[in-house]
Amino acid sequence: MSEPVLLSEAHDATVVLTLNRGEARNALSLALQGALIDALRDAASQDAVRSVVLTGAGPAFCAGFDLKEIASGVGGGDGEGRQTELADAVSSLGKPLIGAINGFAITGGFELALACDVLIASSEARFADTHTRVGMVPGWGLSQRLPRLIGTYRAKELSLTGNFIDAETAERWGLVNRVVPPAELLPTCLALAADMNSCVPEANRESKRLIDEGFALPFGEAMAREVADATAWAEQVSGGSVGERRAGILERGRSQSGD
Repeated sequence: MSEPVLLSEAHDATVVLTLNRGEARNALSLALQGALIDALRDAASQDAVRSVVLTGAGPAFCAGFDLKEIASGVGGGDGEGRQTELADAVSSLGKPLIGAINGFAITGGFELALACDVLIASSEARFADTHTRVGMVPGWGLSQRLPRLIGTYRAKELSLTGNFIDAETAERWGLVNRVVPPAELLPTCLALAADMNSCVPEANRESKRLIDEGFALPFGEAMAREVADATAWAEQVSGGSVGERRAGILERGRSQSGD
């Protein structure tokens, strides 16, 4: 009996999803895309799930869409529709999605990583945009997200050469939040997820939405959107509940600062 193409494991309020096609460097076959879509939609629908960690099995995070499958004509015209479904499932999750980049994140796999909210990289992670090397162009946000994260010149260097960068360079360029030893990757991501889970889930969801939507707007429009949405939000929150939570925040701040 063959192993499932996607593994799902619950860690308290966090679900860890592992792309499990290690022999194919976790290339996104139609089956894997379908399993990931279902898992993300399931996580979005469950109140008990507050965050998701996405990683890969073996030496790769994800090598992109399965080019062998595409070349063989498997799935017919379904591939494009499935890719759109996957993009929608990621963008509509509504909960923190942490990318635990364990190894190679290439082309479509790079785009999948960029669709996450936070990226923690193993020291063995490598990133490359090889679209132009196979005669393709990005279609899942890489050409727009990458320049906004690392600057136009660096994004062009990556996309117009197809060259790889290591985890340390990715961190220096602002592509990933931090780099950790391989053995610490999942524990670091789960600890970060636990911090996110301890926040008010509705406020986390709204804040994530504001950041994502504001990212796509001119600064002035984004600021106006924040003010309007924050005003509407404040009208439905009681001052008492905010005050109670604030006391806990101050104590948490003291413990984190070592005072």
